[in-house]
Amino acid sequence: VEANMTARDPHRFINELDDAALQRLVNRLESRARDDVFARLLDKYVTHLAIPPKARVLEVGCGTGAVLRAIARRPDFGGQATGVDQCPTFIETASRFAQREGVGDRLDFRVGDAHRLDFPAGTFDVVIAHTLISHVTAPLAVLGEMARVVRPGGTVVVFDGDYASLTYAFADHVFGQQMDTALANATFNNPLIMRDLPRLLREHGLELAEAWGDAVAEIGSGSYFRSFAETYVPYVKRAEMLPEAVVDEWLQAQRQAMEDGTFFADCNYYTYLARRS
Repeated sequence: VEANMTARDPHRFINELDDAALQRLVNRLESRARDDVFARLLDKYVTHLAIPPKARVLEVGCGTGAVLRAIARRPDFGGQATGVDQCPTFIETASRFAQREGVGDRLDFRVGDAHRLDFPAGTFDVVIAHTLISHVTAPLAVLGEMARVVRPGGTVVVFDGDYASLTYAFADHVFGQQMDTALANATFNNPLIMRDLPRLLREHGLELAEAWGDAVAEIGSGSYFRSFAETYVPYVKRAEMLPEAVVDEWLQAQRQAMEDGTFFADCNYYTYLARRS
């Protein structure tokens, strides 16, 4: 399992961020949830899950609760869902948004650590990690906890990106690749974790039931990858991974390409559905 020592993944160290940085991440998570591409990917695996009407669902690392709100809004969902996140600001925001959207009665959000979940074994029918496993300090510990709290026969869902595949077009291909790598390493503690998961799931008594990949690509215009760049480029600068002036030039080129209709960016995302034996 790759651990990145050159930068500090902002999601991993979220409780050290100031209010302005937290608000930027809240905005990022909410804009991502509204993005058609991401909404489709979520809907795809939730449909595959065929969640029982009265299911108990847990999302670890729930952020602003966008995933659970989407599940709660589904007409075929009549169960209860719990979201856990280490960031009190995210949990307050998630509760507020759930109440505002009229799904607060089915959702419960609480502060907690994905590495040490405060639930008895076998509590949930479905346990979800949606773009969490790439950020955590110890992916194996988190997988172990997810496997522990799901009931026998229940499903563990892991959805995340393979961030070595993250790429933006840039005229200077050599620097473009360096910037892609810097973005992946500044943003994700475990950028390659999805490659290890088929092996790691089995170590925790989880059998892979289904898995698939999706290329998230924006060509011509950008919304998902615009928000990604705007949010995480400051962390590349802070880690002094590349000269600041060239990083600014890269970001300006991306903005210009979006305006000109010549933009290109892509990243592969993977969904694993695993059953607990």
